[in-house]
Amino acid sequence: MRPRGFRFALAAALLPVLMLQACGEAQESAQPGAAAAPPAPKVSVAKPVRKLVSDYDEYVGRFVALDYVEVRARVSGYLEQIHFQDGQLVKEGDRLFTIDRRPFEAVLAQAKAAVAQAEANLAFAKADLKRGSHLVPGTSITQQTLDQRIQAERVAEASVAAQQAAVQQAELDLQFTELKAPVSGRIGDRRVSTGNLVTGGTSGNTTLLATVVSVDPIRFEFTMDEASYLKYLNAAQSSKNSNRGMSLPVGLKLIDEDTFSHQGKIDFVDNVIDRSSGTIRIRAEFKNADGKLTPGMFGRLQIAVSPPEVALLVPDSAIGTEQVRKFVYALSEDDVANPKFVTLGPVVDGLRVVKGGLDPDDTVIVNGLMRVRPGIKVAPQQVTATSEAKNPVVGTN
Repeated sequence: MRPRGFRFALAAALLPVLMLQACGEAQESAQPGAAAAPPAPKVSVAKPVRKLVSDYDEYVGRFVALDYVEVRARVSGYLEQIHFQDGQLVKEGDRLFTIDRRPFEAVLAQAKAAVAQAEANLAFAKADLKRGSHLVPGTSITQQTLDQRIQAERVAEASVAAQQAAVQQAELDLQFTELKAPVSGRIGDRRVSTGNLVTGGTSGNTTLLATVVSVDPIRFEFTMDEASYLKYLNAAQSSKNSNRGMSLPVGLKLIDEDTFSHQGKIDFVDNVIDRSSGTIRIRAEFKNADGKLTPGMFGRLQIAVSPPEVALLVPDSAIGTEQVRKFVYALSEDDVANPKFVTLGPVVDGLRVVKGGLDPDDTVIVNGLMRVRPGIKVAPQQVTATSEAKNPVVGTN
Protein backbone atom coordinates (compact mmCIF):
# COMPACT_ATOMS: atom_id res chain seq x y z
CA MET A 1 0.00 0.00 0.00
CA ARG A 2 1.39 3.36 -1.08
CA PRO A 3 1.74 6.10 1.49
CA ARG A 4 -0.76 9.04 1.61
CA GLY A 5 1.92 11.55 0.67
CA PHE A 6 2.53 9.77 -2.63
CA ARG A 7 -1.16 10.08 -3.61
CA PHE A 8 -1.16 13.81 -2.90
CA ALA A 9 1.93 14.34 -5.02
CA LEU A 10 0.42 12.41 -7.97
CA ALA A 11 -2.79 14.51 -7.83
CA ALA A 12 -0.80 17.72 -7.79
CA ALA A 13 1.14 16.62 -10.87
CA LEU A 14 -1.98 15.68 -12.86
CA LEU A 15 -3.96 18.89 -12.02
CA PRO A 16 -2.27 21.21 -14.61
CA VAL A 17 -2.78 18.59 -17.35
CA LEU A 18 -6.50 18.34 -16.59
CA MET A 19 -6.90 22.15 -16.55
CA LEU A 20 -5.18 22.53 -19.95
CA GLN A 21 -7.43 19.83 -21.41
CA ALA A 22 -10.57 21.60 -20.09
CA CYS A 23 -9.49 24.97 -21.56
CA GLY A 24 -8.90 23.39 -24.98
CA GLU A 25 -12.35 21.85 -24.95
CA ALA A 26 -13.90 25.21 -23.97
CA GLN A 27 -12.11 26.97 -26.85
CA GLU A 28 -13.25 24.31 -29.34
CA SER A 29 -16.86 24.65 -28.15
CA ALA A 30 -16.71 28.51 -28.48
CA GLN A 31 -15.42 28.62 -32.10
CA PRO A 32 -18.75 27.77 -33.89
CA GLY A 33 -20.55 30.65 -32.09
CA ALA A 34 -17.86 33.22 -32.95
CA ALA A 35 -18.00 32.38 -36.67
CA ALA A 36 -21.78 33.13 -36.99
CA ALA A 37 -22.47 36.12 -39.42
CA PRO A 38 -24.64 39.08 -38.25
CA PRO A 39 -28.17 39.30 -39.69
CA ALA A 40 -28.73 41.32 -42.88
CA PRO A 41 -29.92 44.89 -42.17
CA LYS A 42 -33.58 45.58 -42.89
CA VAL A 43 -34.21 48.34 -45.45
CA SER A 44 -37.13 49.69 -47.47
CA VAL A 45 -36.84 49.48 -51.25
CA ALA A 46 -38.90 50.77 -54.15
CA LYS A 47 -38.84 51.22 -57.92
CA PRO A 48 -38.22 54.75 -59.26
CA VAL A 49 -41.38 56.65 -60.16
CA ARG A 50 -41.78 57.45 -63.84
CA LYS A 51 -43.52 60.76 -64.46
CA LEU A 52 -43.92 63.40 -67.15
CA VAL A 53 -42.05 66.46 -65.86
CA SER A 54 -40.45 69.60 -67.25
CA ASP A 55 -36.97 70.88 -66.59
CA TYR A 56 -37.31 73.89 -64.29
CA ASP A 57 -35.00 76.69 -63.25
CA GLU A 58 -35.50 78.63 -60.04
CA TYR A 59 -34.88 82.33 -59.39
CA VAL A 60 -35.12 84.55 -56.36
CA GLY A 61 -36.77 87.95 -56.61
CA ARG A 62 -39.03 90.50 -54.95
CA PHE A 63 -42.65 91.50 -55.31
CA VAL A 64 -43.44 94.99 -56.59
CA ALA A 65 -46.79 96.75 -56.84
CA LEU A 66 -48.30 97.57 -60.22
CA ASP A 67 -49.09 101.06 -58.94
CA TYR A 68 -47.21 102.99 -56.26
CA VAL A 69 -48.53 106.50 -55.67
CA GLU A 70 -47.35 109.19 -53.28
CA VAL A 71 -50.30 111.26 -52.09
CA ARG A 72 -49.35 114.95 -52.17
CA ALA A 73 -51.54 118.05 -52.12
CA ARG A 74 -51.90 120.27 -55.19
CA VAL A 75 -52.75 123.30 -53.03
CA SER A 76 -51.31 124.63 -49.79
CA GLY A 77 -53.34 125.00 -46.62
CA TYR A 78 -54.01 123.63 -43.17
CA LEU A 79 -54.95 119.95 -42.95
CA GLU A 80 -58.48 119.76 -41.57
CA GLN A 81 -59.58 116.08 -41.72
CA ILE A 82 -58.20 112.56 -42.30
CA HIS A 83 -60.75 110.05 -43.62
CA PHE A 84 -58.93 106.68 -43.32
CA GLN A 85 -57.31 104.31 -40.87
CA ASP A 86 -53.61 103.63 -41.30
CA GLY A 87 -53.01 100.52 -43.42
CA GLN A 88 -56.56 99.99 -44.62
CA LEU A 89 -57.69 99.04 -48.11
CA VAL A 90 -59.03 101.96 -50.15
CA LYS A 91 -60.84 102.18 -53.46
CA GLU A 92 -60.09 104.60 -56.25
CA GLY A 93 -61.93 107.85 -55.54
CA ASP A 94 -62.23 107.39 -51.75
CA ARG A 95 -61.62 110.58 -49.74
CA LEU A 96 -58.32 110.54 -47.87
CA PHE A 97 -57.60 114.12 -46.67
CA THR A 98 -59.43 117.45 -46.50
CA ILE A 99 -57.60 120.78 -46.50
CA ASP A 100 -59.34 123.87 -45.06
CA ARG A 101 -61.70 124.95 -47.86
CA ARG A 102 -62.61 128.44 -46.65
CA PRO A 103 -59.75 130.41 -48.26
CA PHE A 104 -60.42 128.74 -51.61
CA GLU A 105 -64.17 129.36 -51.37
CA ALA A 106 -63.40 133.07 -50.86
CA VAL A 107 -61.09 133.12 -53.88
CA LEU A 108 -63.81 131.44 -55.96
CA ALA A 109 -66.36 134.05 -54.90
CA GLN A 110 -63.97 136.85 -55.86
CA ALA A 111 -63.37 135.25 -59.25
CA LYS A 112 -67.08 134.94 -59.90
CA ALA A 113 -67.57 138.64 -58.97
CA ALA A 114 -64.78 139.61 -61.34
CA VAL A 115 -66.56 137.69 -64.12
CA ALA A 116 -69.76 139.56 -63.43
CA GLN A 117 -67.88 142.88 -63.58
CA ALA A 118 -66.16 141.92 -66.83
CA GLU A 119 -69.46 140.86 -68.37
CA ALA A 120 -70.99 144.26 -67.39
CA ASN A 121 -68.09 146.06 -69.01
CA LEU A 122 -68.53 143.94 -72.12
CA ALA A 123 -72.24 144.73 -72.30
CA PHE A 124 -71.54 148.48 -72.08
CA ALA A 125 -68.82 148.25 -74.73
CA LYS A 126 -71.15 146.40 -77.08
CA ALA A 127 -73.93 148.95 -76.61
CA ASP A 128 -71.56 151.86 -77.09
CA LEU A 129 -70.20 150.33 -80.29
CA LYS A 130 -73.72 149.64 -81.57
CA ARG A 131 -74.72 153.32 -81.15
CA GLY A 132 -71.61 154.54 -82.90
CA SER A 133 -71.91 152.13 -85.81
CA HIS A 134 -75.25 153.75 -86.90
CA LEU A 135 -73.67 157.18 -87.17
CA VAL A 136 -72.09 158.28 -90.42
CA PRO A 137 -68.31 158.23 -90.10
CA GLY A 138 -66.81 161.65 -90.46
CA THR A 139 -69.94 163.59 -89.47
CA SER A 140 -71.34 162.90 -86.01
CA ILE A 141 -68.46 160.53 -85.02
CA THR A 142 -64.92 160.30 -86.18
CA GLN A 143 -63.29 157.14 -87.47
CA GLN A 144 -60.88 157.22 -84.54
CA THR A 145 -63.69 157.22 -82.00
CA LEU A 146 -65.33 154.30 -83.77
CA ASP A 147 -62.06 152.35 -83.74
CA GLN A 148 -61.69 153.04 -79.99
CA ARG A 149 -65.16 151.63 -79.31
CA ILE A 150 -64.33 148.49 -81.34
CA GLN A 151 -61.13 148.07 -79.33
CA ALA A 152 -63.02 148.59 -76.06
CA GLU A 153 -65.40 145.75 -76.99
CA ARG A 154 -62.56 143.36 -77.77
CA VAL A 155 -60.78 144.26 -74.53
CA ALA A 156 -64.00 143.62 -72.60
CA GLU A 157 -64.43 140.22 -74.30
CA ALA A 158 -60.85 139.25 -73.41
CA SER A 159 -61.41 140.38 -69.84
CA VAL A 160 -64.50 138.16 -69.56
CA ALA A 161 -62.54 135.15 -70.89
CA ALA A 162 -59.71 135.79 -68.41
CA GLN A 163 -62.04 136.09 -65.46
CA GLN A 164 -63.88 132.90 -66.47
CA ALA A 165 -60.54 131.09 -66.57
CA ALA A 166 -59.82 132.44 -63.08
CA VAL A 167 -63.16 130.98 -61.92
CA GLN A 168 -62.22 127.58 -63.38
CA GLN A 169 -58.84 127.69 -61.62
CA ALA A 170 -60.51 128.65 -58.32
CA GLU A 171 -62.99 125.78 -58.72
CA LEU A 172 -60.10 123.38 -59.38
CA ASP A 173 -58.22 124.62 -56.32
CA LEU A 174 -61.36 124.12 -54.25
CA GLN A 175 -61.69 120.56 -55.58
CA PHE A 176 -58.02 119.92 -54.78
CA THR A 177 -58.74 120.54 -51.10
CA GLU A 178 -60.36 117.07 -51.17
CA LEU A 179 -57.55 114.54 -51.70
CA LYS A 180 -58.88 111.23 -53.05
CA ALA A 181 -57.29 107.83 -53.62
CA PRO A 182 -55.79 107.81 -57.13
CA VAL A 183 -55.78 103.99 -57.30
CA SER A 184 -57.32 101.09 -55.43
CA GLY A 185 -54.99 99.38 -52.98
CA ARG A 186 -53.61 99.54 -49.47
CA ILE A 187 -52.69 102.89 -47.95
CA GLY A 188 -49.78 103.34 -45.58
CA ASP A 189 -49.68 105.40 -42.43
CA ARG A 190 -50.43 109.13 -42.38
CA ARG A 191 -47.32 111.28 -42.54
CA VAL A 192 -49.00 114.50 -41.32
CA SER A 193 -51.51 115.09 -38.52
CA THR A 194 -54.49 117.40 -38.69
CA GLY A 195 -53.76 121.06 -38.01
CA ASN A 196 -50.43 121.08 -39.83
CA LEU A 197 -49.71 123.33 -42.76
CA VAL A 198 -49.52 121.32 -45.99
CA THR A 199 -47.35 122.60 -48.82
CA GLY A 200 -48.84 121.85 -52.22
CA GLY A 201 -48.09 122.56 -55.83
CA THR A 202 -45.81 121.02 -58.45
CA SER A 203 -42.43 121.84 -56.93
CA GLY A 204 -40.16 119.30 -55.28
CA ASN A 205 -40.76 120.48 -51.73
CA THR A 206 -44.43 119.47 -51.49
CA THR A 207 -45.63 117.66 -48.37
CA LEU A 208 -45.90 113.85 -48.56
CA LEU A 209 -49.17 112.86 -46.89
CA ALA A 210 -49.32 109.08 -47.48
CA THR A 211 -48.57 106.34 -50.02
CA VAL A 212 -50.95 103.94 -51.76
CA VAL A 213 -49.88 100.65 -53.41
CA SER A 214 -52.08 98.43 -55.53
CA VAL A 215 -52.67 94.90 -54.21
CA ASP A 216 -54.33 92.73 -56.85
CA PRO A 217 -52.70 91.77 -59.17
CA ILE A 218 -49.07 92.02 -58.09
CA ARG A 219 -45.78 91.71 -59.97
CA PHE A 220 -42.65 89.70 -59.23
CA GLU A 221 -39.31 90.96 -60.59
CA PHE A 222 -36.18 88.82 -61.00
CA THR A 223 -33.08 88.63 -63.18
CA MET A 224 -31.43 85.80 -65.12
CA ASP A 225 -28.02 85.47 -66.70
CA GLU A 226 -27.40 85.45 -70.43
CA ALA A 227 -27.03 81.65 -70.75
CA SER A 228 -30.29 81.05 -68.89
CA TYR A 229 -31.98 83.71 -71.00
CA LEU A 230 -31.00 81.91 -74.21
CA LYS A 231 -32.30 78.64 -72.78
CA TYR A 232 -35.49 80.43 -71.82
CA LEU A 233 -35.88 81.81 -75.35
CA ASN A 234 -35.47 78.32 -76.82
CA ALA A 235 -38.19 77.02 -74.50
CA ALA A 236 -40.48 79.87 -75.52
CA GLN A 237 -39.90 79.20 -79.22
CA SER A 238 -40.54 75.47 -78.77
CA SER A 239 -43.92 76.37 -77.25
CA LYS A 240 -44.67 78.49 -80.37
CA ASN A 241 -44.58 81.71 -78.36
CA SER A 242 -43.36 84.46 -80.65
CA ASN A 243 -43.29 87.21 -78.00
CA ARG A 244 -40.13 86.13 -76.11
CA GLY A 245 -42.06 83.95 -73.68
CA MET A 246 -44.73 86.48 -72.74
CA SER A 247 -47.61 84.69 -70.97
CA LEU A 248 -45.38 81.65 -70.30
CA PRO A 249 -46.72 80.05 -67.07
CA VAL A 250 -44.59 80.10 -63.93
CA GLY A 251 -44.93 78.88 -60.34
CA LEU A 252 -43.91 80.65 -57.16
CA LYS A 253 -43.47 79.86 -53.48
CA LEU A 254 -42.76 82.01 -50.43
CA ILE A 255 -39.97 81.40 -47.95
CA ASP A 256 -42.32 79.53 -45.59
CA GLU A 257 -43.85 77.30 -48.29
CA ASP A 258 -42.72 73.94 -49.65
CA THR A 259 -44.45 73.88 -53.03
CA PHE A 260 -44.80 76.31 -55.93
CA SER A 261 -48.52 76.74 -55.36
CA HIS A 262 -48.89 80.29 -56.70
CA GLN A 263 -49.47 80.25 -60.46
CA GLY A 264 -48.77 83.24 -62.70
CA LYS A 265 -47.31 84.19 -66.06
CA ILE A 266 -44.45 86.21 -67.53
CA ASP A 267 -45.71 89.63 -68.61
CA PHE A 268 -42.50 91.56 -69.32
CA VAL A 269 -38.96 90.88 -70.55
CA ASP A 270 -36.55 93.81 -70.66
CA ASN A 271 -35.20 94.93 -74.03
CA VAL A 272 -31.50 94.99 -73.00
CA ILE A 273 -29.04 92.88 -71.02
CA ASP A 274 -27.30 94.87 -68.31
CA ARG A 275 -23.68 95.29 -69.42
CA SER A 276 -22.29 95.52 -65.89
CA SER A 277 -23.95 92.38 -64.48
CA GLY A 278 -24.69 90.37 -67.64
CA THR A 279 -28.29 89.79 -66.55
CA ILE A 280 -31.68 90.71 -67.95
CA ARG A 281 -34.70 91.84 -65.95
CA ILE A 282 -37.91 89.80 -66.21
CA ARG A 283 -41.28 90.32 -64.56
CA ALA A 284 -44.15 87.95 -63.79
CA GLU A 285 -47.70 88.76 -62.70
CA PHE A 286 -49.73 86.93 -60.04
CA LYS A 287 -53.26 87.22 -58.71
CA ASN A 288 -53.39 88.40 -55.11
CA ALA A 289 -57.05 88.48 -54.06
CA ASP A 290 -56.27 87.78 -50.39
CA GLY A 291 -53.49 90.39 -50.27
CA LYS A 292 -50.94 87.93 -48.84
CA LEU A 293 -48.31 88.77 -51.44
CA THR A 294 -46.81 92.07 -50.30
CA PRO A 295 -44.54 94.46 -52.22
CA GLY A 296 -40.94 94.01 -51.11
CA MET A 297 -41.47 90.37 -50.08
CA PHE A 298 -38.97 87.75 -51.25
CA GLY A 299 -40.06 84.70 -53.22
CA ARG A 300 -38.68 81.85 -55.31
CA LEU A 301 -39.94 81.48 -58.87
CA GLN A 302 -39.91 78.33 -60.97
CA ILE A 303 -39.93 78.52 -64.76
CA ALA A 304 -40.02 75.66 -67.28
CA VAL A 305 -37.06 75.70 -69.67
CA SER A 306 -37.83 72.56 -71.69
CA PRO A 307 -40.84 70.62 -73.00
CA PRO A 308 -42.23 67.93 -70.66
CA GLU A 309 -40.35 64.60 -70.71
CA VAL A 310 -40.63 61.29 -68.86
CA ALA A 311 -38.23 61.28 -65.90
CA LEU A 312 -37.32 58.99 -62.98
CA LEU A 313 -38.01 60.24 -59.46
CA VAL A 314 -36.97 58.97 -56.03
CA PRO A 315 -37.45 60.37 -52.51
CA ASP A 316 -34.63 62.45 -51.05
CA SER A 317 -34.22 59.81 -48.33
CA ALA A 318 -32.80 57.46 -51.02
CA ILE A 319 -29.94 59.81 -51.92
CA GLY A 320 -26.53 59.61 -50.28
CA THR A 321 -23.51 61.89 -50.55
CA GLU A 322 -19.88 61.03 -51.16
CA GLN A 323 -17.93 64.28 -51.03
CA VAL A 324 -19.46 66.23 -53.95
CA ARG A 325 -21.09 63.25 -55.68
CA LYS A 326 -24.59 61.92 -55.10
CA PHE A 327 -25.49 58.23 -55.19
CA VAL A 328 -28.26 55.72 -54.56
CA TYR A 329 -28.05 52.07 -53.51
CA ALA A 330 -29.47 49.70 -56.15
CA LEU A 331 -30.03 46.01 -55.29
CA SER A 332 -28.71 43.15 -57.35
CA GLU A 333 -30.66 39.92 -57.88
CA ASP A 334 -29.19 38.45 -54.66
CA ASP A 335 -30.14 41.59 -52.63
CA VAL A 336 -26.62 43.04 -52.53
CA ALA A 337 -26.47 46.85 -52.27
CA ASN A 338 -24.38 48.51 -54.97
CA PRO A 339 -23.92 52.30 -55.16
CA LYS A 340 -24.88 54.16 -58.34
CA PHE A 341 -23.74 57.72 -58.84
CA VAL A 342 -26.55 59.91 -60.16
CA THR A 343 -27.23 63.40 -61.50
CA LEU A 344 -30.07 65.13 -59.72
CA GLY A 345 -32.72 67.58 -60.88
CA PRO A 346 -35.44 69.60 -59.12
CA VAL A 347 -38.04 68.38 -56.66
CA VAL A 348 -41.43 67.61 -58.21
CA ASP A 349 -44.37 66.74 -55.94
CA GLY A 350 -42.04 65.83 -53.08
CA LEU A 351 -39.80 63.53 -55.18
CA ARG A 352 -36.33 64.29 -56.55
CA VAL A 353 -35.81 64.05 -60.32
CA VAL A 354 -32.85 61.84 -61.32
CA LYS A 355 -31.48 63.09 -64.64
CA GLY A 356 -28.88 60.35 -65.12
CA GLY A 357 -27.23 57.28 -63.60
CA LEU A 358 -30.40 55.31 -62.77
CA ASP A 359 -32.38 52.75 -64.77
CA PRO A 360 -36.19 52.38 -64.64
CA ASP A 361 -35.88 48.70 -63.56
CA ASP A 362 -33.51 49.41 -60.66
CA THR A 363 -34.69 48.63 -57.15
CA VAL A 364 -33.50 51.44 -54.92
CA ILE A 365 -33.09 51.57 -51.16
CA VAL A 366 -35.36 54.43 -50.08
CA ASN A 367 -35.03 54.07 -46.30
CA GLY A 368 -32.31 52.75 -44.05
CA LEU A 369 -29.23 54.13 -45.85
CA MET A 370 -27.39 54.49 -42.53
CA ARG A 371 -27.45 50.70 -42.07
CA VAL A 372 -26.03 49.92 -45.52
CA ARG A 373 -22.46 49.58 -46.75
CA PRO A 374 -21.39 48.93 -50.37
CA GLY A 375 -21.43 45.25 -51.27
CA ILE A 376 -23.37 43.93 -48.26
CA LYS A 377 -26.51 41.86 -48.46
CA VAL A 378 -29.68 43.43 -47.09
CA ALA A 379 -33.18 42.29 -46.11
CA PRO A 380 -35.42 44.36 -48.40
CA GLN A 381 -39.00 45.34 -47.65
CA GLN A 382 -40.98 46.52 -50.68
CA VAL A 383 -42.70 49.94 -50.40
CA THR A 384 -43.67 52.73 -52.82
CA ALA A 385 -41.46 55.73 -53.44
CA THR A 386 -44.45 58.07 -53.11
CA SER A 387 -45.29 56.84 -49.62
CA GLU A 388 -41.70 57.29 -48.49
CA ALA A 389 -41.68 60.86 -49.80
CA LYS A 390 -44.82 61.69 -47.82
CA ASN A 391 -43.80 59.84 -44.64
CA PRO A 392 -39.99 59.64 -44.46
CA VAL A 393 -38.50 57.59 -41.64
CA VAL A 394 -34.91 58.20 -40.57
CA GLY A 395 -32.95 54.97 -40.31
CA THR A 396 -30.73 54.10 -37.33
CA ASN A 397 -27.76 51.82 -36.94
